[in-house]
Amino acid sequence: MPRAITNPFLLFHRFLSGDAVCRTAPFALYMAFIALEEVLQFLSGKGVTAVSEQVRLFLYPVKAGSVALLLFLLRKQYTEIVSRDFIRPATAFAALGVGLGVFALWISMDFPAATMGTLRGYDPYLCREEGIRIFLTVSRLAGAALVVPFMEELFWRSFLIRYIIAHDFTTVPLGRFTWPSFLITAVLFGLEHNLFLAGITAGIIYNLFLYLSRSLAACILAHGVTNLALGLYVLHTGKWHFW
Repeated sequence: MPRAITNPFLLFHRFLSGDAVCRTAPFALYMAFIALEEVLQFLSGKGVTAVSEQVRLFLYPVKAGSVALLLFLLRKQYTEIVSRDFIRPATAFAALGVGLGVFALWISMDFPAATMGTLRGYDPYLCREEGIRIFLTVSRLAGAALVVPFMEELFWRSFLIRYIIAHDFTTVPLGRFTWPSFLITAVLFGLEHNLFLAGITAGIIYNLFLYLSRSLAACILAHGVTNLALGLYVLHTGKWHFW
């Protein structure tokens, strides 16, 4: 008879090791932090508690760091990420082009009709102390360019786009096309963002790139290029609402 596992850490690790859970948990953790921000903002607006804007600034490094740690702990589960694709010249150049293309479209789609909710943005210059301001800026840039692409691509273009095709999604090859999976993931990806039209457009392009490259690493790289370019653009122009 198999011996029961009583170690809580091992039980938690086994739970996270499930094919679906390990690809959704980092995304769920990230969204939980966003929900926490919204709750704090709501309570502050109602006068229940005082939450300064700086609290939200400092919450981002915690959010990005927590998700990065979870991705690192689960890294062996992500067998669909082929490391050599990151340095393959053809893949890298294609990802660069796709990423910059999405960036160019993104910054042109911030008009009111394409916006959902309030664009609060992330402005590290609200912090007066230079050392802390630099830390917050680097954390935001690294989180957006390195952590978010892995977290989102694992959820949207590894898990969900295949799960819609078959619940046993690991039997579905990366890059298999169906209209429902293509459209549903593109729209939901867009609705995740305040700039929903830009998000839907990005979701469509990233999905198409997955179908062409059949490489999740290529999509992660393209997504990272978009977010890095957007971050540098924000720092250069001061258009914090894009962050």
